[in-house]
Amino acid sequence: LNMDIPYGQVELIQEVVKANPRTIVVMIAGSPLNMAAVDICSPAIVWAWFNGMEGGNALVDVLSGKVNPSGKMPFTTPVSLDQSPAHALGNFPGRDLKVNYEEDILVGYRWFDTKGLPVVYPFGYGLSYTTFDYSNLNTDKETYDQADTIQATFTLTNTGDREGAEVAQLYVSDPVCSVMRPVKELKGFKKVFLKPGESRRITLDIPVSSLAFYSEAQSQFVVEPGEFILQLGASTSDIKQKISIDVK
Repeated sequence: LNMDIPYGQVELIQEVVKANPRTIVVMIAGSPLNMAAVDICSPAIVWAWFNGMEGGNALVDVLSGKVNPSGKMPFTTPVSLDQSPAHALGNFPGRDLKVNYEEDILVGYRWFDTKGLPVVYPFGYGLSYTTFDYSNLNTDKETYDQADTIQATFTLTNTGDREGAEVAQLYVSDPVCSVMRPVKELKGFKKVFLKPGESRRITLDIPVSSLAFYSEAQSQFVVEPGEFILQLGASTSDIKQKISIDVK
């Protein structure tokens, strides 16, 4: 079992890039691959997924600049398969026909972030032909009741010279908790289309109830009172601003 790109394609890519350093590599895949070597040698990588019969036309529109790409990675691409929890914990393919999910709540990006593992592409990552600036993150209140909804507002600005879209992501951390929690969890996101130089105030609504965890002791979901940290960013590893709130 491995994540290797098959059929000697990595070697092919490396040789083509040697001949023409301005080579764009297009990956047609639907799950993480070992991208470390390709990332090092390639100046540009487009993840094309499986787009069906019109995929070629869509790809040409992106490569030619007719369309500004704005997708974000829905999974983390690790440096190696051994980083993933099932392999890191020795639980694949199981023991005595049993598989234990010892990673507990640390599924997907939560595992890589909480363990502080270096990765090739983090969850939520994605480039564009323009650039974006995040600023002025604030909340409508500093303290919330359990039945409240947090309104997190920020300014998003297109700082480049191309029209484009950014998927702003809001993660939440619970620094002091009676049970193990991920270092941060995605709680809200919004895709925003902006013209060059345009700024817009964006609001993300986060119900306090979504900060809950399942308490095995109480057999129900619980939001423990205390401090929570809201983290606004372009990916799970590209956090632009943070702000703290209290929950009663």
